[in-house]
Amino acid sequence: MPSSRPAPTNPVPAKGAPGMIWLRPERSGRGPEPAHSRAAIASAAIALADAEGLDAVSMRKVATALGAGTMSLYNYVPKKEHLFDLMLDASAGEFTLPDAPSGDPRTDLTALASEMLAAMRRHPWLPGLCITRPSMGPNSLRCTEFFLAALSDSAWDGGTKMEMFAQLNGFVCQYAQWEHTAAGGASTQWQTDMVTYLTGVITTGHYPHLAAALAAGSDGPPPDADTVFARSLDRLLSMIVTPPTAL
Repeated sequence: MPSSRPAPTNPVPAKGAPGMIWLRPERSGRGPEPAHSRAAIASAAIALADAEGLDAVSMRKVATALGAGTMSLYNYVPKKEHLFDLMLDASAGEFTLPDAPSGDPRTDLTALASEMLAAMRRHPWLPGLCITRPSMGPNSLRCTEFFLAALSDSAWDGGTKMEMFAQLNGFVCQYAQWEHTAAGGASTQWQTDMVTYLTGVITTGHYPHLAAALAAGSDGPPPDADTVFARSLDRLLSMIVTPPTAL
């Protein structure tokens, strides 16, 4: 069942104005209730990015969607980079994860990776933003904690587990980006040109291993995207869940 535990309260910095939005309290606890919440701001920004692409996201457009003035939005989100952080974390909040892992790391991490891919398919702008601006907001931390809990019995040290989480995230991001690019109308000509190019290259005889690899993979129709993802993920998980002494 999905986790219903509330996200932890943001820590309040003692002094100064920290650059990370997660170090800024959403509200001070004094005065009237804010007119807008971070969740509402993130939702408006995500809707805009889904409809028009990430480049279309601006403080002015998000403010307009919320019925607010552009300058007033800066009281909630001091800069555009913070807006991206809210979008990333809200997307991670869409993941349906159990309260605790099942005890089967491969099953648990397959479920986590599938949730990642599903979110990236819903939001085509998400893979690129994940790669260029890693997020560690409350929902992202929930996913990190789930990954580490799934590997709690593993002999890998903590630093290695964190690196493996980055590898898993990077794999899903890259796959989702490739999938989105391959599905675009402009990619059809590119794929045709690539086939023509490689056909000519392998006939030169200069790349025998490439020719053998392409020939071995040419039998039958190409696999669908879900099949490619599942078998590629399975290879990565084999490395993650294998005990260090077995490598």
